[in-house]
Amino acid sequence: MTFQAIVLDKSSDSGASASVQEIGLDRLPAGNVTVAVEYTTVNYKDGLCMQANSQLVRNYPHVPGIDFAGTVETSDDSRYKPGDKVVLTGWRVGETHWGGYSQKARVNADWLVPLPDGLTTKQAMAIGTAGLAAGLAVIALEDHGMNPSQGEVLVTGAAGGVGSIATALLGNLGFAVVAVTGRPETEDYLKSLGATRIIQRNEIDTVAKRPLESETWAGCVDAVGGEMLARVLGQMKYGASVAAVGLAGGASLPASVIPFLLRGVNLLGIDTVLHPTPKRIRAWQRIASNLPMEKLDAMIRPGRLADIADLAEQILQGQVQGRVVIDVNAV
Repeated sequence: MTFQAIVLDKSSDSGASASVQEIGLDRLPAGNVTVAVEYTTVNYKDGLCMQANSQLVRNYPHVPGIDFAGTVETSDDSRYKPGDKVVLTGWRVGETHWGGYSQKARVNADWLVPLPDGLTTKQAMAIGTAGLAAGLAVIALEDHGMNPSQGEVLVTGAAGGVGSIATALLGNLGFAVVAVTGRPETEDYLKSLGATRIIQRNEIDTVAKRPLESETWAGCVDAVGGEMLARVLGQMKYGASVAAVGLAGGASLPASVIPFLLRGVNLLGIDTVLHPTPKRIRAWQRIASNLPMEKLDAMIRPGRLADIADLAEQILQGQVQGRVVIDVNAV
């Protein structure tokens, strides 16, 4: 039996190139569960993995795709049996281990979680790694005391995958969400998800003149990083928290310690790669229970395996709104 997968390979010094290939089960890496993949996604990190000289992919040939959802075909682990619906996000799948851009995947059972009740595999990938990060961020903020009575909550990079899910989830939980976007054409989309106000990126993404500014935000989900994150830290209310998820704006943080010392601001790092499984399951259940499905469905941009290279480049350029969901069996 053969099946289709996107395979990255390096045949010259010019870097890796991707193509849709027919491969067999014998090509899949080691693992104790084999999954018939139904849906996967294209995230910012996928875009980086697809680049010719990616620093995230070390071994070739390689199948990228940092998440997927599907049905167990074979299992040597008692927790999963053939026919079970499962989701995988993180664990360096799509980076060091072959990932979801394939109609079959073989992985370690420890990396899987059962598909939450009430979700289809397509909806699970509309959530995906980005949605899991958003859910973990919201839980972390709540665990540090944030509640709707405290004031407006900021979401940066709001039109992207993490930002869209965070906006919809926070809005449904009763928070006054202020969405930051660099694309004016996304305002109606963000308001439909639950944003109460929209701020253009150039209104906030500038170098701060002072380490502390007016106390403005009761919390923040930051999906950008860099200068944006540094500016936001100086605008947080006393004791408020920022859940930092993304690095699209860069890994450096040109900020002082003053917001942390004088306002007690908390900077909460959200990493989906090796997050403990109990917290993953909690986040998936929370999202499935509190995210309106009609809003989730409105975020989906569908695609096929053959579309992934173009979509990955569009995501790196910040041109994609919502969540790209790939039906790996679509022709």
